[in-house]
Amino acid sequence: MASVLIAEDEARISGFVEKGLRAAGFATRIAPTGTMALHLAQTDEFDLLILDVNLPEMDGFEVLEQLRGSGSRMPVIMLTARVDVKDTVAGLEGGADDYLGKPFRFDELLARIRLRMRKDDDTGATPALTHRDLLLDIRTREARVGERRVELSAREFALAEEFVRNPGQVLSREQLLSRVWGYDFDPGSNVADVYVGYLRQKLGQDRIETVRGVGYRLT
Repeated sequence: MASVLIAEDEARISGFVEKGLRAAGFATRIAPTGTMALHLAQTDEFDLLILDVNLPEMDGFEVLEQLRGSGSRMPVIMLTARVDVKDTVAGLEGGADDYLGKPFRFDELLARIRLRMRKDDDTGATPALTHRDLLLDIRTREARVGERRVELSAREFALAEEFVRNPGQVLSREQLLSRVWGYDFDPGSNVADVYVGYLRQKLGQDRIETVRGVGYRLT
């Protein structure tokens, strides 16, 4: 049975989420403070963390930073009323896998949980991805071009992974935002374009081709 840690200090919300998850077949535990959430998340007893930003003792961003700093790759969904683009980007860049704003519908949260767990299972089955001289180690999150090690942020790695899993396929900006960021950004956002630029600088300018008016393709 998959287990979910719910880091939420509002009893009404945590109780609502816990009840729904248990009905869906998940084991759950609630952590009402950031300190408790971090401690429990580092025990490796949970398959996914639902993390509120405004937690007492230690906020969600700090919990996430310390969790990722310890090497944990546990899927994290941030659940919060703070949905400004600045906060969203900060959470995702800090290593969150998804970002869902309050108020929310439980069926949407459940769908995102199942998606993240499925992706985590997939990566466990495929420890390394390669394309030409590019190698992505899914477990260690290490990238190499030939013999050269390349430092990639969490979002850069996820974007590179999406391209390598779909070589030669044209991926639209909307597909990249949905698959990599897991959040419904403003369709006019250029965040995907910006990160493609980062990857080109680090992996090689000719590796990712622009398909005008459509999206991008790994050549």
